[in-house]
Amino acid sequence: MHGWIIIDKPLGLGSTQGVSAVKRALREGGYAQTKKDMPKVGHGGTLDPLATGVLPIAVGEATKLAGRMLDSDKVYDFTIRFGTETATLDLEGAVIAESDVRPVLAQIEAVLSRFTGPIEQVPPAYSALKVDGERAYDLARKGEVVELKSRAVTVHSLILRHPEQVGDDGLESVTLTAHVSKGTYIRSLARDIALALGTVGHVTMLRRVKAGPFTLDSAISLDKLADAAKARTLEDLLLPLRAGLDDIPALSLTPDQAGLLRKGQVLAGIAADDGQHFALLDDVPIALVEVLSGAVRVVRGFNL
Repeated sequence: MHGWIIIDKPLGLGSTQGVSAVKRALREGGYAQTKKDMPKVGHGGTLDPLATGVLPIAVGEATKLAGRMLDSDKVYDFTIRFGTETATLDLEGAVIAESDVRPVLAQIEAVLSRFTGPIEQVPPAYSALKVDGERAYDLARKGEVVELKSRAVTVHSLILRHPEQVGDDGLESVTLTAHVSKGTYIRSLARDIALALGTVGHVTMLRRVKAGPFTLDSAISLDKLADAAKARTLEDLLLPLRAGLDDIPALSLTPDQAGLLRKGQVLAGIAADDGQHFALLDDVPIALVEVLSGAVRVVRGFNL
């Protein structure tokens, strides 16, 4: 079992619980009789318990690509409710600020361009970032003041999804779709958009619709995962290891070249464009490689 199982994470479930669900399915389906038989399993990007949507779970040799998935772009649908800001910037926290100001549609449309492209944002105090060796959310829950440095992120696009407005009193909430770079906090983005509109706000709905190459089209529910485990058909849900690398070209190898790469040696004189490639022997993944001036070096090798 080497590849990806894409979970449509439900509300209230943590990312590590998603990993546990896949491990449980592997055991119950007879794919792993003991802990020793259990393939490595890991997730390709944390998703808050109050968020839903695409959670890539790497199985076996695909776990070697989980770090690459963390670096990939993400797409989210999210709703900002105006008028109240919470400590956690979502539905979980206590209200810490209020405002009677409600933006009108034209104001929202005008402000979105300020949050598109390279921007600076301060992550939420309730985040998994470490401050002096401790998680920020642990410090925040203790009542300590958490000061996090701003970070550079990129918002590739920010689209208004539900522009309906009744009357002239302004909107209570708005739903947007954001295509963002790694490290972008949607809760911080919502907070800053509300502040730019002269009010405060927090996130009431957050759904990841794409993570790297994976979309909701390939995501399955936990019920479907459990049913496949009982029927011993998990392999039918497993996307190939290659699916996590669909944005890079393949590099076909001869048996001799594959043997050299498996030993960690550098191939020379290869006619391929510079950059990363997915090296294959027939249909068997050999390695993620870096090509530079005809020289091919292993980035991550696969034991398949």
